[in-house]
Amino acid sequence: MSLQCGIVGLPNVGKSTLFNCLSSAKAQSANFPFCTIEPNVGVINVPDERLSRLAEIVHPGRIVPATVEIVDIAGLVKGASKGEGLGNKFLANIRETDAIIHVLRCFDDGNVVHVDGSVDPVRDKEIIDAELQLKDLETVESRLQRVKKQAETGGDKDARAAYEVLRAYQEALSQGRSARTVRWESKEQQQIAHDLFLLTDKPVLYVCNVDEASAVSGNRYVEAVRRAVAGEEAEVLVVAAKTEEDIAELDTYEDRKMFLESVGLAESGVNRLIKSAFRLLDLETYFTAGEMEVKAWTYRKGSKAPQCAGIIHSDFEKGFIRAEVIKYEDYIHYGSEAAVREAGKLAIEGKDYVVQDGDIMHFRFNV
Repeated sequence: MSLQCGIVGLPNVGKSTLFNCLSSAKAQSANFPFCTIEPNVGVINVPDERLSRLAEIVHPGRIVPATVEIVDIAGLVKGASKGEGLGNKFLANIRETDAIIHVLRCFDDGNVVHVDGSVDPVRDKEIIDAELQLKDLETVESRLQRVKKQAETGGDKDARAAYEVLRAYQEALSQGRSARTVRWESKEQQQIAHDLFLLTDKPVLYVCNVDEASAVSGNRYVEAVRRAVAGEEAEVLVVAAKTEEDIAELDTYEDRKMFLESVGLAESGVNRLIKSAFRLLDLETYFTAGEMEVKAWTYRKGSKAPQCAGIIHSDFEKGFIRAEVIKYEDYIHYGSEAAVREAGKLAIEGKDYVVQDGDIMHFRFNV
């Protein structure tokens, strides 16, 4: 399952520095606008301590973690919705992603140029919000023109349903509210809304890029961001990208752990960001565990057993018979699959079973 989070923000807020920390693919970073032009894509391993615990029991030939794609997209400026800067390219790139990681500059540094001349993360957020909303409004009004006549004069039920959704979006966007603030009750409305692929309908994670001294507790800029996004049901993450860059250059786990402890962090900001991005995409993990490999498989939260089986191979879903399921806690407690079976803790589940995060699965199928 290949899903992407796009890193966005104004020029020079630390997007590419953060991307470099996340990915072995080194994005260019420099102190001038539009340093990033083509989007850089990195496939990032999702940190999961459960994999290591399972491997200690199973002793597999290899360990395969879950992954998520992170895309570093060119900095956006005011007027992007009308093609200013690299606006059209930016908007095309962000439309292809599944979720947004919005990086905000929350540090003072006279040596790093700010495209608007001063540090104000709330203003920066509002600039990008406004540009994305304007582009969405353009999309919505274009669609409205096409369905309005059918909805008002014809007997087309689908056109009327689409018209209602588009009008609600038009009203919200005209008021400066993002599409994600509009709630839909029926599945039909939800599907129509989804098929519009609006930029501001994507889930968003705000990353406050701070200096090292603010890495643990944040600062006044971070507090201002938290107040500004309080009504959005969005997560705010504090990361010191330059510090993370220093950590990434250390060779050993022990060295990185000592560095983190020296600045008062229990876990790196990069790890926290990857985990948050995974949740942002509404993803969970089940495992397969055997002598050949212990592997994390990514699925959409709420998926049923046959769908999850199909992630391994389409034949598993087509010929699904049943799933043998062990809860992660039971596997760790009893210390082996055989011991779990003996204790009666292995469950046999059918087609309606909703897979739970951390399940160890074995699928039976016949094609």
